[in-house]
Amino acid sequence: MILNDVQTGIQPRKPRKRIGRGVGSGHGKTSGRGHKGFFSRSGSSTRRGFQGGQMPLFRRVAKRGFSNNQFAAEVAVVNVGLLGENFETGSEVTPELLVAKGLVATRFDEVKVLGDGELSVSLKVVAHRFSASAEAKIVAAGGTVERVSE
Repeated sequence: MILNDVQTGIQPRKPRKRIGRGVGSGHGKTSGRGHKGFFSRSGSSTRRGFQGGQMPLFRRVAKRGFSNNQFAAEVAVVNVGLLGENFETGSEVTPELLVAKGLVATRFDEVKVLGDGELSVSLKVVAHRFSASAEAKIVAAGGTVERVSE
């Protein structure tokens, strides 16, 4: 490999192919569609999953079960160790404050506090759900736990 040949032939802004603009363009007359047949016509395209008349894979494979996953609540999780690092003693931790500080994603239905890490500051934590270990660690550090009721 020669280093000064690496970029050869690469065009960052490649001009679009102007089809149907005369024989000299190389894409004139049939405009790259060939002669006759289904794919030379306008409106010719096969649907997704079409396998040339063969029984398609999605019909050959058995379908079983059902999932309610699309209706499940989207839960954002945050660990108590992270709360201890980002908040001072006596402050109130709310879901809105967690979003503002960037500790949880902006889109969620509920916030759950998990018990990973150590907590040495007392906090008033307001969230939808708490794991048992998280609740125990917050109370042991002198804080309080409050569940959001919607």
